[in-house]
Amino acid sequence: MKKMDKVLSLLGLSARGRNLVSGEFSTEKAVKEGKAALVIIGTDASDNTKKMFTNMCNYRSIPIYFYSTKEEIGRAIGKQMRASVAVTDFGMAANIEKHLDALKECGGK
Repeated sequence: MKKMDKVLSLLGLSARGRNLVSGEFSTEKAVKEGKAALVIIGTDASDNTKKMFTNMCNYRSIPIYFYSTKEEIGRAIGKQMRASVAVTDFGMAANIEKHLDALKECGGK
């Protein structure tokens, strides 16, 4: 089993703190209701899913990242495969976003 990275660990912590929703319907609902602070989509999600959430998040100015795989995201939050998750706590979202930006700068996932 691959060692979990910081972003996936923080997603798991968010899930345990009930500050995260997962799955396409729940994520879409959180975005539309303005409850989502950050959206993460698995890199292996369908093109349709990626396009739908990109458009939805850009329209509402919600940060969106494509990170990890559906299987790894699901395992990190204690569920089965999840193509999309939305972090609903703004402080936790800022912390996760900081780690995602740092990965992007050093050429990570």
